[in-house]
Amino acid sequence: MVIRHSFRGSRGFTLAEVLAALLFLAIVIPVALQAMHIASRAGSVSVRKAEAARVAERILNENLVTTNWNNGGNQSGTLNEGLRQFRWTLQNDPWTFDPNLSTMRQLSVQVTYTAQGQDYFVRLSTLVDSLPPTSSTNSAR
Repeated sequence: MVIRHSFRGSRGFTLAEVLAALLFLAIVIPVALQAMHIASRAGSVSVRKAEAARVAERILNENLVTTNWNNGGNQSGTLNEGLRQFRWTLQNDPWTFDPNLSTMRQLSVQVTYTAQGQDYFVRLSTLVDSLPPTSSTNSAR
């Protein structure tokens, strides 16, 4: 006894099915590539932003310790860290939130960085007392 199978009804894909699959791929592939590009840009910007925040904190701390901020006016400069360049500006403004504390100053540092050909910035601020610290001398008698 010989059994024969007939494959007449299932030879392959129709032209309409192939065209529908190609149309689907033509839509999905560019969208997927754009999503990967956006994710890459977001990752690059966030890494640069973290670096700029560290630079801003360092500049603010250095100016607080050395009291360079008390020279008056705004200061600015450029800092190279590795292959990256950061532009910074230090502002010394009166703190007007509480008029009873007229000696308080607000120091703000803004660090500008470039990521993916576009400029971004990070700003950090702190409050300082503009009066010099009083030194107390203990004299033993």
